[in-house]
Amino acid sequence: METASMSRYRVLPWITVAALLGGCGSAGNSLTVDPRDGLRQQAGEALTRYDQAFRAAGGAPFVPVGELTRQLGDWEPANGSYKESLSAGRVEAASALPVAPQQAGTIVWANGTRQDVPLISADEALARLRAAGTGDCSGCAPLKLTAARLTTMTVPTTRGPATAPAWEYTIDGTSVRLTRVAVDPSAIVRVTPPPWDDDHPHEGLAIESATTTTASSELTVTFTGAPGPGSKPCGADYSAEAVESDRAVVVIVIEYRHARDEACADMGAQRTATLQLSRPLGERAVLDVMQGLPVELTITG
Repeated sequence: METASMSRYRVLPWITVAALLGGCGSAGNSLTVDPRDGLRQQAGEALTRYDQAFRAAGGAPFVPVGELTRQLGDWEPANGSYKESLSAGRVEAASALPVAPQQAGTIVWANGTRQDVPLISADEALARLRAAGTGDCSGCAPLKLTAARLTTMTVPTTRGPATAPAWEYTIDGTSVRLTRVAVDPSAIVRVTPPPWDDDHPHEGLAIESATTTTASSELTVTFTGAPGPGSKPCGADYSAEAVESDRAVVVIVIEYRHARDEACADMGAQRTATLQLSRPLGERAVLDVMQGLPVELTITG
């Protein structure tokens, strides 16, 4: 599903940034072009795409991060193939599914902020669940959904976790249940990343999450980087900068490697970098520079 492609992008940026911004051993080289200029341009394009997605959703404040489908419970040993069926989007209704008992629901954020949103039927949510699958499972038997009920689920968003209306489905032959956000797509900001191929490389290091406080201009981001500091072989130190707009912030992480041409094991560790924004984040989204996708935000106070 969607996270499979995302994990692919998490590995390459470390190598790309290392090539662009190598540390020791490069002091004698005079660069006439700041390699960050390309990343800043990429960040500006990401801000434009986000602004377009924001306006297309009518200025909706609901910007979920990651997948909108969740699995509740673990597959039983006898149902190991169900995982592949779900990943492929091979899911169908065994009987008629209900419509929403009301036209609108409410999203509630951790700080008490509320937003009314239009809802979709269980059938419409199922169609979107299927569309999010890979489709690569020709031999998989489809999962049979036997019932659905309107409930809620916690969703990571660009404004912290939120409780959103969701459909919960029961599946024939297993105790596992599926939930899918029941909010009409017209009220959801969803960003489409640019194409990714040899002609359209995604440069930079993708951040995975961000943390701030309500009043602070300081933002801390997490990402996958070198396991050790730049003072040690195969290590690296990091700093970060932001390209900002009124609706979003793109974070560029800069890597300073111990040495440019070291032969290092292909392994990484969670690292952090802290930067100063021009003003507190407020309700703006934090985007990664690689694909311009929003990341999960935690507000600590």
